[in-house]
Amino acid sequence: MCTVILLHRPGHAWPLLLAANRDERLDRAWDPPREWWADRPGVVGGRDRSAGGTWMALGPRGVVAAVLNRPGSLGPAPGKRSRGDLPLVAAAQADAAAAARRIAALPGQDWRPFNMVVADSRHAYFLRGLGAGAVEVEQLPEGVAMVTAHEPNDQHSPRIRRHLPAFRSAAPPDPALDDWGAWERLLSDDTPDPVDGAAAMLNIAPTAGFGTVCSSLVAIDDRGRAAWRFCAGRPVPGGFAPLVLPAPVA
Repeated sequence: MCTVILLHRPGHAWPLLLAANRDERLDRAWDPPREWWADRPGVVGGRDRSAGGTWMALGPRGVVAAVLNRPGSLGPAPGKRSRGDLPLVAAAQADAAAAARRIAALPGQDWRPFNMVVADSRHAYFLRGLGAGAVEVEQLPEGVAMVTAHEPNDQHSPRIRRHLPAFRSAAPPDPALDDWGAWERLLSDDTPDPVDGAAAMLNIAPTAGFGTVCSSLVAIDDRGRAAWRFCAGRPVPGGFAPLVLPAPVA
């Protein structure tokens, strides 16, 4: 189970701020974000070496897309396409609205169940693939939203129930000042919940070959220009470094 948190605030100088922790099997090899795909110029993402796709991608026109598993759907399945292709398709689109339409037009039964977040400086969407039927799309409201394997802001998720209020009350990052301190600390939280225990952890220590393997902080300004800070490993405050991104396309 991965986690995506986004603050969407149209009209602000930085209308989109996004944070993500990636949870995965520790033996599933991956590469840090780069332009790995020659057929998708300008698309940056971490590369899953097993299937060649990504868990999160940023496109040259300021579209960011992340894919998450739904409950009970961890890992590949015979006859199903890799969900890691979906962020690459979405990020390459002209804007988030076009990306949501493009994913919704795909045959949902070709993939195991998935959640997706697709956003840019103007719009943010949640996409739901149930492994059968059409991919469903809903626009996320302004403000802070949190997505895991469950529905957005779903209080039945121990992780959302515990951490969403903290992100909503924290001081938002200020990318202009390179100040992400509050969100770095929240992403790094690895303390078990007094009630829900490890089920509510945002930063999962290695357990039975599974855990949090990397973390990202992304900002997109009102002109569609992006910044991406990446932590290659379990997140720790001060452990994020800026990525060099290709020049945006108008």
